[in-house]
Amino acid sequence: MDTFDSLALDNQLCFPLYAASKELTRRYKPFLDPLGLTYTQYVAMMALWEQDGVAVKDLGKRLYLDSATLTPLLKRLESHGYVLRQRSKEDERSVLIYLTDEGRALREKALEVPRCIGGCVRMNRDDALQLKTLLEQLLRSMDSND
Repeated sequence: MDTFDSLALDNQLCFPLYAASKELTRRYKPFLDPLGLTYTQYVAMMALWEQDGVAVKDLGKRLYLDSATLTPLLKRLESHGYVLRQRSKEDERSVLIYLTDEGRALREKALEVPRCIGGCVRMNRDDALQLKTLLEQLLRSMDSND
């Protein structure tokens, strides 16, 4: 008789991923509150600091966010004065996101966040990099199935 219980919580891949993600995201809060950002706004800003003037559609794909989540997030960032949303001159259907001077300046204020989070995660660097690599591999494998 097979003793493996496929419905046992301890046998799931999804649960430790969910719990770790929730806990790690929660740890960001005290570092992001002074910046006036939620975690999701923070990752959107990181993507924009890497590539300014990106299409909303491409930003959503990069962040694994649908438009129902991304649109209000971008409106909030715009209301804070961090980004501008503009229709593309080449394609009126496309909306591009641009950082404002304030949005670019916010990057300097956020530079300490990764170091602070590193202090909250008690993993050695090699293990953390291996975990990141495995998670990226998992995401790629799920992307290829869509």
